[in-house]
Amino acid sequence: MEWLKISTTTELVRVQTEDIVFVQADGNYSDLYLYHGKPHKMTFKLHFFDDVFQKLKNNTFVRVGKSLIVNKNYIYIINLPSQELVLSGNRLEGEFKLKASKEALKELKALMEQEGDKS
Repeated sequence: MEWLKISTTTELVRVQTEDIVFVQADGNYSDLYLYHGKPHKMTFKLHFFDDVFQKLKNNTFVRVGKSLIVNKNYIYIINLPSQELVLSGNRLEGEFKLKASKEALKELKALMEQEGDKS
């Protein structure tokens, strides 16, 4: 279990990485979504999270297009025709349906298929 600590001038956010379902860009901010479904607005652009996740020992996060980073452990459905990504899991209260570009989802699908071959 790894902890992510994000400090700003006004707050410290400390969260287990396995609790993070996805991070979505919102202009100069990012919304951090946890398994309980509530977003937490952060004063960082998405590339900040991309850099932080790359430094984790067990990085389960993947960038999907320009505005989304998802935890691979929560990926349930990648639907190319509808350009939809469904995140689900036994810890989630419900599911998240996210939109992404067809190209970004194709890359994600290929990555997940490759990782499936290694397990």
